[in-house]
Amino acid sequence: MTMPAYPADVLERAKKIRLIGFDVDGTLTDGRLFYGTDGHEAKSFQVLDGLGFTLLRHAGIETALVTARISEVVERRGRELQVKHIHTHERSKLACMQRIATDMGIGMDEVAFVGDDLPDLATMRNVGLAIAPANAHHWVLPAAHWVTPRRGGEGAGRDACDLLLHAQGHVEGILAHGEHP
Repeated sequence: MTMPAYPADVLERAKKIRLIGFDVDGTLTDGRLFYGTDGHEAKSFQVLDGLGFTLLRHAGIETALVTARISEVVERRGRELQVKHIHTHERSKLACMQRIATDMGIGMDEVAFVGDDLPDLATMRNVGLAIAPANAHHWVLPAAHWVTPRRGGEGAGRDACDLLLHAQGHVEGILAHGEHP
């Protein structure tokens, strides 16, 4: 089986991760916002990312959705994926991730965060593993320890999940099982 070639320093960081937080718009979606004439919001999520969340949960790695926007759609998707930490309308993503880490009894070096734009920058600078999708804003890219091969909304979330699963030795067991949990 051919695994992606991950840089050694990224794998070392990924081995320690017990919690991964995701910004939503631009990482798990393509960043476009759709509004109906009735004012309802719609977003498009990649199913590959969803399975990645399920695989992480079964591997004992917690996930969080953290967005500055108020979004029933994000809350629904998070519940559907059994995400334990769903935080919408967050003014400080960094403070939110720090609270979750404290509640879990872990250090920020055991936290990863996937972000794509300026509201994610402080968080990315203060976690053990900062990840950006391929189409992240160029001001944010220097803060990323690793950039996914795929764009936000096109599987970048799954790329991040796969990195953690690979680094922590879960891939062989997943593939031996032959189907998802």
